[in-house]
Amino acid sequence: MKLPFSLYLALKYLRPKRTFLSVVTVISVLGVLLGVAVLIIVLSVMSGFDNMWRDKILSFNAHITVTGYGVIEDADELVERMSKIDGITGVAPYVQGLVFIQHNDRVHTPMVRGIDPELERTVSKIPESIVSGKFSVDDNDVVIGADLAQRMGVRVGDKILVYSPQTFISADELRLPEEMIVAGIFSVGMWEFDVGFALTSMDKARELYGMETGVHAIQVMTKDPYHADVAARKIRAALGPEYDASTWMDLNRQLFAALRVEKNMMFFLLIFITVVAAFGIMNTLITVTVQKTREIGLLKALGFSSGSIMRVFFWQGWIQGVIGTACGIGFGLLVLRYRNDLMFFLSERFNMELFPKELYHLSEIPSATSGMDILVIAISVMVICTLAGVVPAYQAARMDPVRSLRYE
Repeated sequence: MKLPFSLYLALKYLRPKRTFLSVVTVISVLGVLLGVAVLIIVLSVMSGFDNMWRDKILSFNAHITVTGYGVIEDADELVERMSKIDGITGVAPYVQGLVFIQHNDRVHTPMVRGIDPELERTVSKIPESIVSGKFSVDDNDVVIGADLAQRMGVRVGDKILVYSPQTFISADELRLPEEMIVAGIFSVGMWEFDVGFALTSMDKARELYGMETGVHAIQVMTKDPYHADVAARKIRAALGPEYDASTWMDLNRQLFAALRVEKNMMFFLLIFITVVAAFGIMNTLITVTVQKTREIGLLKALGFSSGSIMRVFFWQGWIQGVIGTACGIGFGLLVLRYRNDLMFFLSERFNMELFPKELYHLSEIPSATSGMDILVIAISVMVICTLAGVVPAYQAARMDPVRSLRYE
């Protein structure tokens, strides 16, 4: 296949030789490789954390939460009506509020959620997340989070005292705390839930909060959590303006917005690694321009246009960018493939915990590689590397052939 002359000349100048130029070229390509690899690794790990938080949130809360203006008295009727809506797979009411719990000399203030154990299985993964004991809220049984149990120093079978908030608003009546038995301990892997919640029966929760009937809210599970807004609109239309339906995305908007901003900021900061590598490519091409001054002057004297000369240097920047980007993608995916093996090796080798389980509640580094992220990275790097040839290309194109030949 016959190559364009500018591409042929660019490949000739990039041909590996035992010269300073070839070493600089290799270093420039390595800079692009590392920049692309770091971008892919960091963005994939951050996407992994994003997906992890979504899974953790959905393991405790349902996809949609229905609330009213105060206590919902007709919960049974609403549950029946919502169960008939297309796309809804589970509905469960609950009563929830803040309490004080005490065990020996330790006191904590979690949220106690009163549930229907049978309906709760249709909207929550708590029954499947029991790490000790059993999922039971019968009589005085309570199920608490693993971190809450650790803080309180309780185990399955221990008794705890639960102080109702009604104790502090009744001036003429003294209410004794409820004695409850820890029947099970759950762990969904998200600190906010594992340390801040306890589950008990609906009747017990109503007794704690001074309620005779009604519930505070109703949880709804849908077929597709990422299209929960569609089901939420159907619920609002079916129940009327007296009730509101909030999706899990609405309730956690700030968390996901922060993760998105952090991911975009990391991309913006790490892309400067590639910019630095592009300066290396630019320096390489400027060196080529100086070394090939006589050849450039000769080509222009033979009638080659300034555009043809410029394309030689654009091709060089583009080729180095392609090689660096392709190798960087491969290297980044390879590191992601063995990321946990590498983490365990470094932890054992240097005797230090690189990914503390107590902090992240994870035994491995999460990762989710997006094809769109790789495409954006590849296009951005290729544009930067191609533009790195602008200055040397312009410098070569404006050379006077007479001066180039005379002084060389």
